[in-house]
Amino acid sequence: MGKICNITRLRAEGEDFRWYLKLKCGNCGEVSEKWQYLRLMDSAPLKGGRGSATMVQKCKLCSRENSIDILSQTIKPYNAEDSEKFKTIVEFECRGLEPVDFQPQAGFAAEGAESGTPFNDINLLEKDWNDYDEKTKESVGIYEVTHKFVKC
Repeated sequence: MGKICNITRLRAEGEDFRWYLKLKCGNCGEVSEKWQYLRLMDSAPLKGGRGSATMVQKCKLCSRENSIDILSQTIKPYNAEDSEKFKTIVEFECRGLEPVDFQPQAGFAAEGAESGTPFNDINLLEKDWNDYDEKTKESVGIYEVTHKFVKC
């Protein structure tokens, strides 16, 4: 994910947290031009009454219906000891859609590594964020945010 300094438990906060992704159709390879977001609170029915998914969409190019689901039990915090290492923070169940890019934005939360001071509504759009922990009199930050997707 990146380098974190004097904070821990960096996490996506709430069911309305937006995971901004670019998605590729597994059938024809078309990649969305615009960022699309998924939220835990969203649910759309699958065709034929086969349940639901976080997002269901028809490919603009090949017209295939595809879906993607956020697996809520897989959402994990990124901790101080994870700094500068890749760690799985969320998993998606993909049926015909493949995430190819991720853009972190607002809605992350964390706490001071030593103080427990809450830091809410952290925006990682610029790939860097910093603040000041009054309790420990130290600067805190998240730097050089990166990501990768791993197929299971």
